[in-house]
Amino acid sequence: MANHIQDLPKTIYLSKVASTNHYLEQLSGRRNVTDETVVVADFQTAGRGQIGAVWESEAGKNLTFSILFYPENMRAAYSFCITELVALSVKRVLSAFVRDVTIKWPNDVYWQEKKICGILIENTLSGSLIARSIIGVGLNVNQETFRSDAPNPASLKQITGQAYDRMMLLDQFRATFHQYAQLLNTDEAFADEMHREYLSSLYRREGYFLYCDKNGPFEARIHHIEPSGYLTLERKNGSFSRYAFKEVNFVSGK
Repeated sequence: MANHIQDLPKTIYLSKVASTNHYLEQLSGRRNVTDETVVVADFQTAGRGQIGAVWESEAGKNLTFSILFYPENMRAAYSFCITELVALSVKRVLSAFVRDVTIKWPNDVYWQEKKICGILIENTLSGSLIARSIIGVGLNVNQETFRSDAPNPASLKQITGQAYDRMMLLDQFRATFHQYAQLLNTDEAFADEMHREYLSSLYRREGYFLYCDKNGPFEARIHHIEPSGYLTLERKNGSFSRYAFKEVNFVSGK
């Protein structure tokens, strides 16, 4: 994987901001902003996870950033390609330092049973196409203690005992993301290849585990994830259930 990023837009560095996603959204609304522009902050006062959840990050310890992406002719129905693009880019970077990195559907990145990275994607539509995507990434790097009620956070330093250069990790992510994004925009077959890589990278991709939907807990295994992002689980009685994001939860333990 090439790590040369001199041809990419310069990174915008902020010491503190409410949200890098919101900052980038406002910036791109005021003027033309180049594809793959990145905003990185030492601290977010209102960092967000999915569906309004708060993302805990100690100032100066982790990597919190947003990247702007302009997909080419991507239909909104296939926006899950962007989820795969980002999650696989993060996984590729982390796998250079630790083993057992997986992607928990739809887009959390895990080390073993612990969450090391969260991703928040906000798309703007133009008709049936995605006009713009703002992608927020929170990667736990050097934080040693987590004080929120999040059930299972972990950082690279907790896993390996070593401290890491956050900007080095960001450069590696940008190089990987750029390569994947260029292939996605220019090679029609790459979306299928990326989807296969995503499926092979899944957390709990083999075996029966405990899940919970609106009807309560049940045991099932992952049967398939469609290119559109829908998850199909197979229960022990042989029946199948199909879910959109937030319609089913993974339950800790088997």
